[in-house]
Amino acid sequence: MIGVVQISDARKRAEDQGLDLVLIANNADNPVCKIMDYGKFLFEQSKRDKEARKNQKVTEVKEIGMRLTTEEHDLNVKTKNACRFLTDGDRVKVIIKYRGREMAHQSQGYPVMEKFAQACAECGQIDKPARVEGRNMVMFLSPKKN
Repeated sequence: MIGVVQISDARKRAEDQGLDLVLIANNADNPVCKIMDYGKFLFEQSKRDKEARKNQKVTEVKEIGMRLTTEEHDLNVKTKNACRFLTDGDRVKVIIKYRGREMAHQSQGYPVMEKFAQACAECGQIDKPARVEGRNMVMFLSPKKN
């Protein structure tokens, strides 16, 4: 903490020490500057940013598609895959696709979604309940919190 100094004196001090004069706060009344090695500062800041990104977990949304006529065995395989995705920490988007005359019987999809959610209940929970969006019925499952 040096105090109030003319800019020419501050530049000379920084030059004598072989360092940079860096503007910290640009106020109209009194700008605040610091004498430091700016290259070293940028390097350390980039190292901190890399470390923070490395510790960050990015959750993905995995999709599982079904139809109203999906058989029991295929449904079991899809629930097994969904449980694997949920234990890995990813969210699962379950989609029932309707075609043609199936659009007239959209209410038949809710029990299928409920059955799927019950099968995945040990590894995940319903994040967004089943709802119809156009020609699809969509439900989101998220991993259970410890």
